[in-house]
Amino acid sequence: MPQISLLTTILNSNLIHFLATQVIQLWRESQFQGTYKVESHQSTLELCDTGGQTAKYTKRQTITFTQNNVFAIQDQAWGDGEIFAEYQTSLGKPVDWYEEGHRWKVLISLRASRNRGEQESFWIERIIKNGFTKQVNNFSVRIDHPTQNLSLAVIFPNGRLPRHILLLEQNAKKSHTLKNEHITSYSREQTQYTYPITKPRLFEEYSLRWEW
Repeated sequence: MPQISLLTTILNSNLIHFLATQVIQLWRESQFQGTYKVESHQSTLELCDTGGQTAKYTKRQTITFTQNNVFAIQDQAWGDGEIFAEYQTSLGKPVDWYEEGHRWKVLISLRASRNRGEQESFWIERIIKNGFTKQVNNFSVRIDHPTQNLSLAVIFPNGRLPRHILLLEQNAKKSHTLKNEHITSYSREQTQYTYPITKPRLFEEYSLRWEW
């Protein structure tokens, strides 16, 4: 019957999947009990040489605290090579490093309590040694707090630009090819590939994967 055929088409459509994803996302955010939300998150990986032996990772965030008397936050890092060759931040002081699964967590003391509604803008910078020496490499960010805007970028030396580069959504099992609008001539020596995401999903892991 036409009605049954129409119903089957609707149930199998992308619209149902989209609505279900949105409902799950709203439920997760409503259950989240973190100490802050992220207004903007920019993660940039700069490859300093054509072999991937040295890279500089920079994270810039603006956050709004959602609880009173917050005196510390956590950073996280994972990947190949020496991921903490150097570490510094404009926010407070790193006081402890510990491993949880395949990720490292960094406890950062704020050196003063923050209260609900207060905002803070800060940066974190790491030097990574021998982390991107393979033919295929990943640069990943995991969304652990409700986030309004996310931007992932990799800066390549012009002596070795990627053959292919994708944005991967690990949990959703989706991929997006970066196009010309994602490429910026950063300088004579470097080219930047950037992928912006509005309202990234909570607990999703986004990765830029490239082959060079």
